[in-house]
Amino acid sequence: MRVLLVAMIVVLTASGINHAAETRTKSRSIESLKLSPKAKKAAEQLLKEYPDIVFTSGRRDLAGQAHAMAGNVVKKRDWIEKTYASNDASKACQKWVDDHPEAKAQKQIAAGLLETLKGLGPKAGQISRHLTGDAFDVQPVKKNPDEVKKSIRELPGVRQFLDHEGGIEIWHVEF
Repeated sequence: MRVLLVAMIVVLTASGINHAAETRTKSRSIESLKLSPKAKKAAEQLLKEYPDIVFTSGRRDLAGQAHAMAGNVVKKRDWIEKTYASNDASKACQKWVDDHPEAKAQKQIAAGLLETLKGLGPKAGQISRHLTGDAFDVQPVKKNPDEVKKSIRELPGVRQFLDHEGGIEIWHVEF
């Protein structure tokens, strides 16, 4: 019976009937992103121009930031160093990762990064503009990506647009 079940899963997956892998990330509403006024206005403009754009992240608290970073650190251990400007917060977080090679799961890494960020006090804010609501992420688009990137770069108040962070494709917009 188990062999038959495994065989069916293999056949369904091979035939493309794997809805979990194909499911498009559901866009978060702009209100749920809790953006600063400047970032919110730009997000609304982007959504008006590209109604299919998918917002994946906005304002984060320290725990949310630690969780987001940990997900990328699982893929690339030097992701923090390769992504963030060199400052006390980024150095402390990367040091924690380097000092804890045994931490491999996102949950473990997030817990360590959160404690590190909490220990930095106000300097923790150096790590990301997501903490103030002055940044959002969108799902990379496949249809006319160069056109969409150009529009993002031209949004009012954009300070920085990244289409890769530490070698991973993530579209990040900062204000």
